[in-house]
Parts: sequence; C-alpha cells; structure tokens
Amino acid sequence: MALLTSTKPDEDQVLVEERSSARILTLNRPRQLNALSFQMGKGRAFCAGGDVAAVVRDCSIGDWRSGANYFQKEYLLNYIMATYCKPQVSILNGIVMGGGAGASIHGRFRVATENSVFAMPETGLGLFPDVGASYFLSRLQGFFGEYVGLTGARLDGAEMLACGLATHFVPSVSLSLLEEALHKLDSSDPAIVSATIDKYSQQPYLKEQSAYHRLDLIDRCFSRRTVEDILSALEREALNKNDDWISATIKSLKQASPTSLKVSLRSIRQGRLQGVGQCLVREYRMVCHILQGKVSRDFFEGCRAILLDKDKNPKWEPSKLELVSEDMVDSYFSMLDGEDWEDLKFPARSNLPVSAIAKL
Repeated sequence: MALLTSTKPDEDQVLVEERSSARILTLNRPRQLNALSFQMGKGRAFCAGGDVAAVVRDCSIGDWRSGANYFQKEYLLNYIMATYCKPQVSILNGIVMGGGAGASIHGRFRVATENSVFAMPETGLGLFPDVGASYFLSRLQGFFGEYVGLTGARLDGAEMLACGLATHFVPSVSLSLLEEALHKLDSSDPAIVSATIDKYSQQPYLKEQSAYHRLDLIDRCFSRRTVEDILSALEREALNKNDDWISATIKSLKQASPTSLKVSLRSIRQGRLQGVGQCLVREYRMVCHILQGKVSRDFFEGCRAILLDKDKNPKWEPSKLELVSEDMVDSYFSMLDGEDWEDLKFPARSNLPVSAIAKL
C-alpha cells in the first residue's frame, strides 16, 4: 500500500492511495469544504464546488483568462470522468455542490449516505449549473432537473437515490466496510463492483415533505417555456393551496439572478438533445462570456454578496426577468471573438488510467 502525498503545501490537496486494483483519490481542502482548486478533502464535505472566489479575484484585476483556464481544466476532468473506461466509485458522504457534483455524478457509481447534501446553487451566484450539469440534470425524471437547477434546491441522500443522481445509498457506518470490500476486488467489471456495493446498500426513507413527492406539480410548472411562465404557474398554484414548498420555491427563483435563470433554463433544455461532450463545450463558451462580464456582471456581484462580503444581498443587473432579452441570452451561447480563443477540446480517449474511488 503506497500513500502518494507531498510535504509541500501546494501538492497535498489530493491524497492518492493505491490498494490492489483500485486507486483512492481523497480531496483534501477541509477548511474550504474541499472547493476544487488547480492542485486538488477531508472533513464534512465531499466537495462544496469550484473555488470561484479565486476566479473572481483574478477577473477583478483584468485576468479573466486565468478563470477560463481553471474552468477549462475542470471541464476536461468532467469529460474524462464521464468517458472513463473503468468504473469510478464516488462516496458522497457530505456536501456535494457545484464542482463537487461534476467530480462525482459523471462517474458510474455514486454512493449517497444520510449525510449527503446535493445542490447546484449557481443561479444564486450569477452563474449557471455547469460542470456538465446541463447533461445530467436534463436526464432526470420529468422536469425535476429544471427545478433543481433553477432553484438551487438541496437534496438529501434519499432524494439523490430516488431521482437517479445517486446509484446507491449506504449508511455512513457501513462505509469503512464498503471501502475495504472495494479495495479487495481484483476486477474492474462494473457488474462485480455494483454487486459489491449492493451488499451494503439500503433503501432509505424518503421524507414526507420531499420535493420528489411533488413530481406532478413540478412537471406542471417547470415544463413551461420561459422562466416567467414557470413563476406564473407556481404563483397560480399558490393561490389554490397554502403550501410552504411552493412559497419557498417562488422565493428562491425571485432571489436568483434573472440573467442566470434564463441562461440556465435554455442550457438545461439544450442539454436534453446533446451528449456530455457537447454540453461541456457549450458550457465552456457560456462561462467564458460570464467571466468577460460584457453582458452582465451578476457573477461578480453574486460572489461578492454570497462568498466575499457575505451580506447575502446581491444587486442583480438587469434586476428583473422582463429586462433580460432573448438577444442577451443568445450571446452566452455564441463563440467568443478573438483569434487567441478556441473552443474546449478533449483529449484522445486511449491509455486511460486505472479505476478510482473518489471519497471524502
């Protein structure tokens, strides 16, 4: 057993351990809730997302290309995971948000626990559900992906299993046994890996107030063509019943960036018709436009209000949905101007590394 770490501070953000035929990758930025950095933990989070605060700092001094380079490498990682020839097992025993979802949901096996908390909170930051989320959210049942992506709703482990974001649910007390069993496997056969995880899996209780019990209502509202139509449908539902979930959903939408909501809805709808590679190429174009800040600077304002100053009072511009035109939304989906900019390109998929177990 070899634990591959470094004594240098900037080289131990990912711990690598090899056991039998498995390689264990442990994210190791506990104080930052394992936010993804160039170097990439341990702690109460699997991964709380990308380190967007660092990206914003670079952009604030005019260096948007450093941010683009960060997202380029992140999306390449997402693509490699999504097209991996050997099974990846992600153990999601904690917070799984944003970039943390990209580093796990694309893998073949996603193990949730009672401690799992999944969310794509980007519309509240002036961004959009990225890291290939337009691919995996658009493939959830009905319009549940639109609901999760637009509102930033948090899902627990039972809800992750029910909607398909997780493939298995294993109580946290059984994780050490599961990991040991996976270490002993001398096979990368997905059927054998799945059968091993099945031995420790349970069917969790889905809480009575879970949004997943409201699929009919979600489909009625989030299937609408525009964000304005979705909000109107929810408000009509609110007139007919006193429902805290409907009120909270409306509030979440009204607090989010109007530009982000419209860009995100179109992204998820396009994702239904695209492969994961196409989604990531498109999302890279979108994020580069956001980093340039020519149409809207909501991403920088959202990060200021939520991550930096933490006043939780972002001033969106445009401030209302009706002020976000179709032309503005269109611009996020176009190629960028400039001879030195190019679309995301993927590596050849030969000579792949060994299978991985990604965990806390």
